[in-house]
Amino acid sequence: MLRIVLFTFLILTASFSSATYAQSSTPVTTSAVAQFTAEMRAHEGFFTFYHDQSQGKIYLQVPKQQQQFIFQTSLPWGLGSNDIGLDRGQLGATRLASFYLEGDKILLLQHNTQFRANSDNEAERKSINEAFADSVIAGFTVVAQDANHVLIDYTPFLLSDTHGVVKRLRDSKQGQYKLSTDKSVIYPARSKAFADNTELEAKITFSGEGTGQYVRSVAADPDHLTMHLHHSFIRLPDAQYQPRQFHPQSGYWSETHRDYAAPLDAPTTVQYIPRHRMSKDQPIIYYLDPGVPEPVRSALLEGGRWWAEAFAAIDLPNGFQVRELPADADPMDVRYNVIQWVHRATRGWSYGSSIIDPRTGEIIKGHVTLGSLRVRQDMLIAQGLLAPFAADTPEQQAELTAQIEAMALARIRQLSAHEIGHTLGIAHNFAASADDRASVMDYPHPLISIDIETGGLSLADAYTEGVGLWDMQVIAYGYGSADPESVLAQNRRLGLSFISDRDARAAGGAHPDAHLWDNGSDAVTELERVLAVRKTALEQFGLGNLADGRPLSELQNLLVPMYLLHRYQAEAAVKMIAGLHYDYAVKGAGEIDIRPVNASQQQRAISVLSQSLSADTLALPERIINLLAPAAYGEGYDRERFNGLTGLVADPDTMAASSARFVLNLMLNSQRLERLQQQHSRDQSIPAVSVLLKHIAAAAIAPAYAANASTLEQRLAFEALDAIVTTYGQDNLSAAIKAPLFAFLKAQQQGWQSAESSAHRDYALYALEQWFAGKPWPLKAAPDLPPGSPI
Repeated sequence: MLRIVLFTFLILTASFSSATYAQSSTPVTTSAVAQFTAEMRAHEGFFTFYHDQSQGKIYLQVPKQQQQFIFQTSLPWGLGSNDIGLDRGQLGATRLASFYLEGDKILLLQHNTQFRANSDNEAERKSINEAFADSVIAGFTVVAQDANHVLIDYTPFLLSDTHGVVKRLRDSKQGQYKLSTDKSVIYPARSKAFADNTELEAKITFSGEGTGQYVRSVAADPDHLTMHLHHSFIRLPDAQYQPRQFHPQSGYWSETHRDYAAPLDAPTTVQYIPRHRMSKDQPIIYYLDPGVPEPVRSALLEGGRWWAEAFAAIDLPNGFQVRELPADADPMDVRYNVIQWVHRATRGWSYGSSIIDPRTGEIIKGHVTLGSLRVRQDMLIAQGLLAPFAADTPEQQAELTAQIEAMALARIRQLSAHEIGHTLGIAHNFAASADDRASVMDYPHPLISIDIETGGLSLADAYTEGVGLWDMQVIAYGYGSADPESVLAQNRRLGLSFISDRDARAAGGAHPDAHLWDNGSDAVTELERVLAVRKTALEQFGLGNLADGRPLSELQNLLVPMYLLHRYQAEAAVKMIAGLHYDYAVKGAGEIDIRPVNASQQQRAISVLSQSLSADTLALPERIINLLAPAAYGEGYDRERFNGLTGLVADPDTMAASSARFVLNLMLNSQRLERLQQQHSRDQSIPAVSVLLKHIAAAAIAPAYAANASTLEQRLAFEALDAIVTTYGQDNLSAAIKAPLFAFLKAQQQGWQSAESSAHRDYALYALEQWFAGKPWPLKAAPDLPPGSPI
C-alpha cells in the first residue's frame, strides 16, 4: 500500500510541475523525470524511453530543443493475405518529423517536404514553409520534465492505427473494423533504443464483423484480427551525403520536390535518385531472414550477391555484401538492410522497399519482402512442363525432379536480385527482355524450348544467371564516380533500352518492347514459338504430371499454366498493333526516334493473335478432358483453377472462351483502336480497325456459321460478338472507331442471315436485332482467367 501511495504522490508532483512550466519560464527541478520513472525500466538511445511494467505503458523522453528526425511506421506481424495486402514486414509512411512543445502539450509534427526553398535566405525558406500546410499527426500531454527534456505517455499513440489497417480492410471489402484498445498492448520485446534509432512496437487488435472471404480464409477469428504495429524514430543523416540528379534514362526512381527558390530561368521541380551512401570503407550490407529454409536460403544469398559484380566494376570490390542476419538483430532495426521471407495464404508479389531521407533521396534502410509461395508456383509450372512422373526409370524421374527444382531455384536467385535492386533505388526495366535479357529488373518468363532430338521440352536456359549489362550500367550511373552523362552516352552506344511501369503495364500500352513476363527481341515471333511450346506441353500432358497418391483433381492446377502458357506473350505481341517506337528522350542527348511500328509487323501481329482465338488452338484434347476429375473430397475452393458453367465438372468450352476473351480485350482495347485508326489515316499501309475486325471474325466467328458447329465454336463466336458490342458501348470511344464497329456488326447481321439454319444462328440474329433495336444485349462475357501474375 505504501508503494501505491508513493507512486500516486509522484504522479501528482509531476503533473504540478507540468502545469507550473506552462505558467512560468523558471527552470524546473532536474529530478522530475528521474523521479517519475524511478520504478520503470529505462532504454537509453536516440529517444530514450521508459517501460512501466506495472501499467503496461511506454513513456518517451523528448528533448525540449526541437530537432527533426525520420518517423517511420511499419507492420512487423501481418495478416497473411496477399489480396488484402497487410504483409509481415510491410513499411508504412516515411515522414520528416519533429516534436513541438508549447506549455504542457507536445505535438508530433510531420513536415511538408514537397515544397521548399533551397536557399540560404532564412526569410525565403520561412515564406515557403508558411505557404504549405504541415500536419500534426499526434498530440500528447507532458507528464514530467526537467531542464532539457519532457516526458510523454506515448502509449495511446502506439496503440493507434498508424498503418491504416482499418481503411485497408474496409477498402478491400473485408468488413467494418475498429481498433480495440482493451485487446491491445505494448510489445516490450521489440521495443528497443539504439544510438541512432528508437524502435517501439505494440500488439494491436482490430474487432468487427469479418465478412470478407479473404479475411475469413486467413484469420484465427475473422472478427478479431491481431497484428503488430511498429514505430521508428531515426536520426537524420549528416550533411555529407551528396544527392545525385535524376535523369529519365537513368533507370532509377526519383525523389521529387518543388524548389521555389530556383532561378526564374530554371525549373522548380527538383529530382534526385534514391541511393545508399557508400564508399570503399563503407559497403552496403544486406542481411537475410534466418527463417528462410534451405535450399531457398542459399539461392537467395547467391542471387543477392550478384550485385557485387556491378559494384566491383566501378572499383568497389567489396562494395556490396549479403550476409545472414545475426541472431541478436531485429529486422525492423534501421541499422540493417534486410531480406525478409513472408508467408501468405496465397501466392503474391514480392517487394523491394526503402526508408529514404525525403530531403536528399538517401536510402537509410533497404527492406526486401519475398513471398514464400513464389517458389512453389515455379515448381508447379516446371512440373506441368516436364511431366516427371511419366519417366521410364526411377533415375530418369530423379533427374527430371532435379531439373524442376533447379528451375525454381534459378527463379528465386533472380527474384532476390530483382527486389534488392529496387532497394538500391533501381526501377523496373521492362524493355530488357528484348535486349537479350539485359536486366534482372525485368519480369522474366521462363524460356522454354523444344528439344529437337526428343521432341520434349527443355528448361536448360529458363532463367539467366547474374546481373545483366543494363544492371551494370545502372549501378555505374547511381554509385560510380564516372560522369553520369557519360554512362548515359555509353548506354546509347550499346543500344540499351529503358522503359518502365507506366508504359509497360497498361492494357493499352504502345511500346513494342516493353512487356511483363515475355521473351525475345520480337514479340510476335516469340508468340508463335510459345504457341508451339504450348501445343507440345498439352500433347504430353497427363497422369505423368501428377505424383502417385495425389488426388486426380490436382491435375487442374497443373493444367492452368500449361493451357495459358501464351497469355503473357499475347500481351506483348498485342502492343505491336498500333505500336509506337519511342524512349524517354531528352533534347540534345541522342537522336529522337518516335515512329509507328511498321505496317508488316502490325499485320503479322493481328494474324498471329487471331490464331489464338480459334477453336483449333483452344480446343482441349479429349484425352485431357477425360482426366479432369471434380475436386476430391476434402478439397476446398481453389481460385487457381478455371471457373465454368458446368457445376462441379470441368468446363473446357468456358476455359477456351475465357482465354479468347482475354486476348479479345487486348486487341479491342479502346486506346489501341484509336491509335490504329489514326495511324492508318496517316499511312494507308497500316491496317485499319476494319482489318483487325475481319481477322477476329475469320478466326472466332465464321466457323460457327456452319449448322454443325461444335459448342466450342459457338461459344467463341458469341464471345467475339460480345467483346465487340462491349467495346462499342464504351463512353470514351470516338465516332471514328464506333463507325467501323457499327459497320462490322451490321455485316455480321447479314452474315448470320445467310448462314446455315441452326438454333445458334437464330440466337445470334436475335441478339443482334435486340442490340440494333436499342434493347439490352443478351450475352455476357466468359469468367475471368485464374490469377496469373506473379509467376
